[in-house]
Amino acid sequence: MPRMLDVSDAVRAEIGDEEADRLLAGENAPGSYDCTSCRTPGDSEQERTSTVLFVGDETAVLAFAHAGCLPSQVVQVTEEQLQGAVRSISGEAHASGGLPEKAVPEQAVLGVTSGLVLIAGELHPALVVEPTAPIVRPGTLGAGDDFLPLLIEQGFMPVTELAAVPPVLHGWSVLLAVGQLHAVLQPGTNGGQPVAWWQAHQPLQVTDGWRAAANKHQQVLMFAAPVGSIGRQPREDLLRDALDKAAAGGQLVAAALPLAGT
Repeated sequence: MPRMLDVSDAVRAEIGDEEADRLLAGENAPGSYDCTSCRTPGDSEQERTSTVLFVGDETAVLAFAHAGCLPSQVVQVTEEQLQGAVRSISGEAHASGGLPEKAVPEQAVLGVTSGLVLIAGELHPALVVEPTAPIVRPGTLGAGDDFLPLLIEQGFMPVTELAAVPPVLHGWSVLLAVGQLHAVLQPGTNGGQPVAWWQAHQPLQVTDGWRAAANKHQQVLMFAAPVGSIGRQPREDLLRDALDKAAAGGQLVAAALPLAGT
């Protein structure tokens, strides 16, 4: 039976026409697989399936996803992340944590926390980003904090209360792959490939409920606040309280970011 595979032009260009045609003919494609996004089983003979090519510095790994979770695409990752993805795909334990990671391009340290946020009676997957030190505008010297102005210039909106879902910020996206959080992507220069605004040193674990909400809404709400506004909250109710206080104090911006490639 023919496989219901999607092989994008970008993936075809990377793997070559011969390999792509073999996949489409079902020679190299798996019948059943674990979706690289939601980690639930899929069947390329029964449902549309995307080919997702993870490309590192030296190696590349072809994975499969439900077409409803991820479109067929090429995902640039670091070699370290790729090896982590290989371990995850092969079922080996892969440690990850919520430690602050390096941000691109400012190279400041950002703390990223995932949680579910209730807005208008519905749970939404959220990422809360807070630097561990003030962010100054690149190329300037001083003790100010330009984190929120820089994000507002990129299209994030100031939030005074969490009463409605913020607008979608097109061009930005959240990369959720192998059931883990890999990066927040921003538009590339001159319309090029998206680049990582924040990239996890090790892919971050998210809860099943968070992942299910992300797949349901096909987007993630990103909230950002200056250093000292939110803190590392151990529970979602405390995180919500901190978000409400930051919003009331004019210290919060937000946007809805599509899942990568959607």
